[in-house]
Amino acid sequence: MKKIIDREVVIIGGGLTALCTALFLKKKGVGFIVLEKDSEPGGVIKTCSEDGFVYETGPNTGVDSRLEVGEVFKLLAGRCEIEFADKGAKRRLIWKGERWNALPQGLIQGINTPLFTFRDKLGMLLEPFRSRGGDSMESLASMVRRRLGESFLDYAVDPFISGIYAGDPEDLVTSYALPRLYLLEQHYGSFIVGAVRKKLSDKGPRPSKKVFSAAGGLSQLVRALEEVSGRENFVYNISALNVQRGKNNQEKISVDRRNSAGSQGAGPGNNKNAYYVRFISGGKERIIRASSVVSTLGAHCIRGVFDFINEDDICKISGLKYAPVVQVVLGYKDWNGIELNAFGGLVPSSEKREILGVLFPSAFLRKRAPAGGALLNVFLGGVRSPGICELSDRRILEITSKEVMEMMQLPEFKPGLVRIFRYRNAIPQYNREYPEVIETIRKVEKENNGLLLGGNIRGGIGMSDRMVQAKQMAERITSSRNSVKTKAIP
Repeated sequence: MKKIIDREVVIIGGGLTALCTALFLKKKGVGFIVLEKDSEPGGVIKTCSEDGFVYETGPNTGVDSRLEVGEVFKLLAGRCEIEFADKGAKRRLIWKGERWNALPQGLIQGINTPLFTFRDKLGMLLEPFRSRGGDSMESLASMVRRRLGESFLDYAVDPFISGIYAGDPEDLVTSYALPRLYLLEQHYGSFIVGAVRKKLSDKGPRPSKKVFSAAGGLSQLVRALEEVSGRENFVYNISALNVQRGKNNQEKISVDRRNSAGSQGAGPGNNKNAYYVRFISGGKERIIRASSVVSTLGAHCIRGVFDFINEDDICKISGLKYAPVVQVVLGYKDWNGIELNAFGGLVPSSEKREILGVLFPSAFLRKRAPAGGALLNVFLGGVRSPGICELSDRRILEITSKEVMEMMQLPEFKPGLVRIFRYRNAIPQYNREYPEVIETIRKVEKENNGLLLGGNIRGGIGMSDRMVQAKQMAERITSSRNSVKTKAIP
């Protein structure tokens, strides 16, 4: 006879989306359990401290672009504090013509910058008068060419997209990849007019729009999320994960109610539509029965997990394209290169360099390098170089040293710290095939009440996007629990 444990919600995955969903469910008094294949939470988020350097092996920063960011840190008060980047982080560099150029931050800089052609600078004055696009599937490159011109695409949008998505603006669809930019044109007919009118019309509390991390590194955020959500609600080192729906009624089982949700929620009871989540932990098979399952798995990880989703739908979702990325962390105790007075530098694809860009964490975050030193993160790969992760460490360092010495004006390549991290499925690409993916996700959720498919397969890839989605999923679960129809997750 197999024992099962009742929980209202099972959360699959231990990354930022899962952790924030757990936090919001905890706040609402909903019983849950989080299942993670690794030995600790955080997913790709991990802060390392080594020889005076503090670096991230995954995401380095987020942008305080949504109110949920402040809400999360408020719930973690006393355990984790938000750290906003220094003012210098507003300065972004773009490589053009064998040198770095600052991306304009105002009208005067926009007029004087060598990044854009004179024709496109003049054409920008006409942007408010250009007609709206009517194609919801228009690529980002097409929209920018139409409204701003080729040089704005090459030396502003292209490197920006490389920095965020490691993607190609010719392939990414604006309405999915940058929905707020798309809506500015649709609602106001202009990027410029829309941005001004939206700023004037926004009332009430607004996010700071500043770059942020957590004091001491993002692992502090992860640990605080786990602690406040309740460490007893997390199970690590799981394997052989499989989710079934209403199939355990054929087996002899006993419900261990001592480990059930208790006062945190009634649990699924004997609902024939309940989900049965099986996995191996500590060498033993365990079964959890739940009313809701939240998956934060990447699209490439869902095959073989959900028995009740038909193969055709699994194929469509798992077909989501990802960009590979290699991150090279370089630590210098004595910095002899260019002045690091910016967030970092991005490299347009038209410049034909072998890196995507360089981030300068020690320039805008506290205590990331020894005094007089510097911490750099060099990024390679993306859709420009799909085979990057297959290169040897030696070859990656050859590329890195050549590019960094020239672009950062270093007399020699002698970092005191070198670490290489490979991510074969780093960033999902919201491209022309993506609408079929998102429609399939919505279809699967509609057919399976209580199943929520989240993570960066939908709704954006930034840290603030993950926090927003987490709150939406928690609210959707709570509303469903109270039999109230809710708005679908984007």
